[in-house]
Amino acid sequence: MATPDAEVSESETAAWSRRRYRAETSLMPHFTRAQTWRAGRWPLIVGGEGCWVWDSRGKRHLDGLSGLFCVNIGYGRTDLAQAAAKQMESLAYASNWSLAHPAAIEAAETVARLAPGDLDVTFFVNSGSEAIESAIKFSRQYHRSQGSPERVKVLSRDLAYHGTTLGALSASGLPKIKDPFEPLVPGFIQIPGTRGEPASLDAIEAAILAEGPESIALLIAEPVQNGGGALVPPPGYWSELREICDRHGILLAADEVICGFGRLGEWFGSTRFGVIPDVITFAKGATSGYVPMGGLVVRRGLAEALFTSAGTFLHGATFGGHPVASAVLVANVAALEHERVLERVRERESVLAGALAGLVAGHRCVREVRGCGYFYALDLMVDRDSETNLSDDAAMELLVEVLPGALETTGLIVRPDDRGGTMLIVAPPLVADEPVLDELVVRLDAVLGVVDGYVRR
Repeated sequence: MATPDAEVSESETAAWSRRRYRAETSLMPHFTRAQTWRAGRWPLIVGGEGCWVWDSRGKRHLDGLSGLFCVNIGYGRTDLAQAAAKQMESLAYASNWSLAHPAAIEAAETVARLAPGDLDVTFFVNSGSEAIESAIKFSRQYHRSQGSPERVKVLSRDLAYHGTTLGALSASGLPKIKDPFEPLVPGFIQIPGTRGEPASLDAIEAAILAEGPESIALLIAEPVQNGGGALVPPPGYWSELREICDRHGILLAADEVICGFGRLGEWFGSTRFGVIPDVITFAKGATSGYVPMGGLVVRRGLAEALFTSAGTFLHGATFGGHPVASAVLVANVAALEHERVLERVRERESVLAGALAGLVAGHRCVREVRGCGYFYALDLMVDRDSETNLSDDAAMELLVEVLPGALETTGLIVRPDDRGGTMLIVAPPLVADEPVLDELVVRLDAVLGVVDGYVRR
C-alpha cells in the first residue's frame, strides 16, 4: 500500500492501473455517471487518518464530506476497531427476533439517553433507507392498530432525499432519481419545502386539508434538508410543524440520517430546533461509518400502544441490531463524549461559517452559503453581481467535468450537487479542528477559483 504523499514506484503505478481495470470491469458503482467511471477519473482510496484519506498513488485528500456525511469521529480510530474485534470474539452474530443480546441492549440504551423527550425505544436496521422504510411501516401499522386503517399516506417535502429502497424513494422529492423506477408506492404526497419562507407552513396545512387529514399517517422531514443544499428552517418552523401534526393526528418523523450524532452540534438536530418528534430515523454517524448501522427510535407511548393492540410489529431484518455494529455504536458515542466533540462543533461553527462566508465575498460565482453546525452548501452561479445564472449546459459541464477535475487536482473531497441548484456540499468530520478547517477553506478557495475562470470564459 502506498503511504500518504510518498513517491510512487513504477510497480505501484502498474498495480494501481490493474486495480482500476478490475474495478471498471467487476464493480458496479453507486450514483456514478458512466462516462466518469469509464474515463477512470476517480481515485482508489486505500487509507485514512483523522480528516484525511489517501489514494493508491499516495496522494492525500482532505475529506470535506465525512465520507458520505458519516465519518463523524474521523478515520483510523483503533478504539472503534478494538470494540468491533472484541465483540466478534465473544458473540459475532445474534438476531433480535424473539431474543436479545447485551450489545444491542446497550446500544438501544445509549440511543435512548441521547434522543430528546420520551423517544427511548429503538428498532435497529442497517442503513438510512431501511430506517425510513421502518418509519413508514411503523406509522401505518400504528394507526391500523389504533383503529384508523385509512391513515396510510405519507407527506414529505420537495427536493428531499430519504433513500433508495422503494418506500424511501417514494418519499423522496427528486424526480430525476424516481423516474426510472416508476410506478412507485402509492400514497406518498409531496409538500412544499422551505428555503426560509414561513409561508410554506400554510401550504403544508392546505395540502393536509386537501388530502384529508384522516388519510395521513406520517409527515417526514429532515431538520436541515440536504436536497436543495443544507436548507435551514426559519425560526419556529419545527414547533409549528409539530403543532400541525398534533392538530391532525399525524405522526411527525425527523429524518436524522445526516443531521444526527453531532452533525449540527447536538446529538439530534431535533434538539437544536426545540422539537420532540414521534419518531427519529438515524444511520451514518451512529457508528461514524465504521460498520453499517441504522435505526428508528420511537416515543415509548406509541410503541407500547402498537404492541398492546397489534401484538407484533411485523417488520425485521436479519442484521438489525447486529452485535458488532451495536458495539461500535456504543464505542463511537463514548469517544464523541469523552473528547467533547459536539461541544467543539458548537464552538467552531461560527469559525467555519465565517470562513465560508468569506469565500462568498471573494468569488462572484457563489450566490450564497447556507447551513449550520458542520453542514453547508455553496450555491454556484455565473455572476452574483449581475445576477447571471448558469445555463443548463454550463451547469452540467461544471458538475461533470470542471468540478471533479478541480477537486482531484486540489486534493479535496466535497460533493458537487445538482439537486435544486448547482452546489458544493461541505460536511467535514466533526473532529476537524481550526487548522483542518483553515486548510479546507484554502482548498475550497482554489476550487472556486477554477469555477470563476470557467464561468468567465
